[in-house]
Amino acid sequence: MTSGAFIPSVRELPGTFVAVVGPSGAGKDSLISYAQRRLASRPDIHFVRRLITRDGNAGGEDHLAIATGDFEDMREKGGFAVHWSAHGLRYGIPASVNDELARGHVIVANGSRSALNDFAEVFPRLLVVNVVARTDILAHRLQQRGRETEADVSKRLERGSLAIPEGFRTVTIDNSGALADAGERLTDVLVDLLSEPTGVA
Repeated sequence: MTSGAFIPSVRELPGTFVAVVGPSGAGKDSLISYAQRRLASRPDIHFVRRLITRDGNAGGEDHLAIATGDFEDMREKGGFAVHWSAHGLRYGIPASVNDELARGHVIVANGSRSALNDFAEVFPRLLVVNVVARTDILAHRLQQRGRETEADVSKRLERGSLAIPEGFRTVTIDNSGALADAGERLTDVLVDLLSEPTGVA
């Protein structure tokens, strides 16, 4: 998919955009990777990496790195379906996802709880997958990855209590236990979307 692709209007997007959100340490990327492997043979479910203005090997997330200047150029040219700022960085979902949504397909991407209103304005069929885990599990995972100070871990745990605003269609998946259990739950959720009346064109 390329950012220069035709961008259908919101009214022409029968597919579902799935924004996977949740606190640091909940295992969002692991869940997305699990479902992507399980659904590799499905041409109607697409896993999209977001673009972030940081190094590709930073942050521990599978993302596409982009320079700030290039991000702004892409934004000005309509290259993003949705974009937002957080933690001093810029984040964007490429506009080319709209091509697949126009076909009635499912798009899955790592989202942001703070940007859900922006997602809702762009994607008429939005599903929020809220990945959660017990506080002790979150703390252990954050400490294990060794990227944050104790103060940073405390701040992330505080932010972990951020609730999903009312009005969003939401599925909550508890990833406190085995990855396969939560991964199969996400896989089932994605497949079920395609059996809905306006799923596949």
